[in-house]
Amino acid sequence: MAFSLPDLPYPHDALAPKGMSRETLEFHHDLHHKAYVDNGNKLIAGTEWENKSLEEIIAGTYQPGAVAQNGIFNNISQLWNHNEFWQMMTPGESRIPGELERAITESFGSVQEFKTQFNAQGVGQFGSGWVWLVKDKDGSLKITKTENGVNPLCFGQTALLGCDVWEHSYYIDFRNKRPGYLTNFLDNLVNWDNVASRM
Repeated sequence: MAFSLPDLPYPHDALAPKGMSRETLEFHHDLHHKAYVDNGNKLIAGTEWENKSLEEIIAGTYQPGAVAQNGIFNNISQLWNHNEFWQMMTPGESRIPGELERAITESFGSVQEFKTQFNAQGVGQFGSGWVWLVKDKDGSLKITKTENGVNPLCFGQTALLGCDVWEHSYYIDFRNKRPGYLTNFLDNLVNWDNVASRM
């Protein structure tokens, strides 16, 4: 079962008024995301993982404590990460639903404090990686950061919100200003209804 590149849930230029340009989506989705799909399919062909789900492959190929992960994990995990990432953004207006806002406030003190901590973790991720809002195994909400393609599935956590901090995700629009990219993501791009649906 070969994986395919999912269509974006909105036109390529739909996020441009909110700070993520058509050019960024053309490069990020059409080239980077597609490369993970193509490379992942090639690497799993003829292996025990060929007919497994993305989640099964991620769980089965992740190597805890490894400095560098294997090629199958890297590509399949990044494929999953990006599938989720596009769904976590919206061109429309999206307010934080009341129940999610209460959960965030209880966990972090306020929505603004959550944003401050999320931004700090994203900025603090050295090199390439992701920053996440997760629901941990005990049901608590936490902010985590992961290197390269590692994601919350590797730790038995539920990914509620994730932001790609690889340079290809922001360099066209924000150059080297990762803090500005993260602030814009949280203030303008997040599909909070999608986040709430993952609770």
